[in-house]
Amino acid sequence: MYIQALGNISPQTDFNQLPQKVDYTSNHLKAIDADITEFVNPNIARRMGRIIKMGVAAAMASMKEAGLEKPDAITMGTAYGCLEDTGVFLKKLVEQNETMLTPTNFIQSTHNTVSGQIALLLKTHCYNNTFVHRGFSFESALQDAIMLMNENDAAHVLVGAADEITDASHKILSRFDLYKNNVANSEELFSQHTKGTIAGEGSVFFMMNKKSSEKDYAILKDVTTFYKPIGNHAITDRINKLLSSNGLSINDIDVVINGKNGDVQNDRVYEQLEENIFSGKTSITYKQWCGEFPTSSAYALWLAANIAKHQQLPADKTNRSIKHILVYNHYQNIHHSLQLVTAC
Repeated sequence: MYIQALGNISPQTDFNQLPQKVDYTSNHLKAIDADITEFVNPNIARRMGRIIKMGVAAAMASMKEAGLEKPDAITMGTAYGCLEDTGVFLKKLVEQNETMLTPTNFIQSTHNTVSGQIALLLKTHCYNNTFVHRGFSFESALQDAIMLMNENDAAHVLVGAADEITDASHKILSRFDLYKNNVANSEELFSQHTKGTIAGEGSVFFMMNKKSSEKDYAILKDVTTFYKPIGNHAITDRINKLLSSNGLSINDIDVVINGKNGDVQNDRVYEQLEENIFSGKTSITYKQWCGEFPTSSAYALWLAANIAKHQQLPADKTNRSIKHILVYNHYQNIHHSLQLVTAC
């Protein structure tokens, strides 16, 4: 699939370019509020939750850049769904003793609300599917788009992901020791070597095209997922299998984007690969910018597409020769995924 256009709402000021660093001093990275009045009537926008605004802003930005009015299909992934509206509805359910409840929060609490709102705004009745597969949610959306194109059911597919963290969900997840207690600076995430990471959120959408064009960012050559691999040998085998099926070897990879998140136990998987199959490779991280959440791999693909197009690494103005980029991420060492990106 050719990545024709993209839109990104994240904790960084990087709407459609390489990350412009914003440092945080907490274990909760909040996405910068999106101004969607360019795409949506202010009266409608006022009733939207944060995740809906993030998703709509990212999707509409990619549609605008692609110069398309309507896609042939919409696929997206989310693990948490609309947590804010869900929380508001449940709170009112308890406080009002299950009586006199307004339906708005319930309607906007379902996981497919974001993709539904996008379809309503675009006035399209095309194929529309939201995947809720925890750490595989975004990858499932990508694989669905690939199948649609291979079966000639769609030529232009809007693919994306969106997840949010609320104060309530952050407190609940913190009880499982998922997040660090003391974060002096988000850029120092990997220097502490302690348990836990930092929470993140955001939305990224891509306009995928079956045919190439002059304005393409990159080519998504392949994507694969695997569940609870036993040992690093199993991961290495999956990497080699992905590359060989695309006529490549590890020697052809110019940049590896890995999903390190600062958790000493989860990062050990990446460190062992860096000592073996990724030894000598240019390897960069991305979760110091967006934080950790189940669909953060969408941010990694956004980063890979920009690197491929601009032939530069973040915070490095040196021009490089970058052809093949491999994105490897795992979520809590359960959901593992690989994405192969090639420059046009």
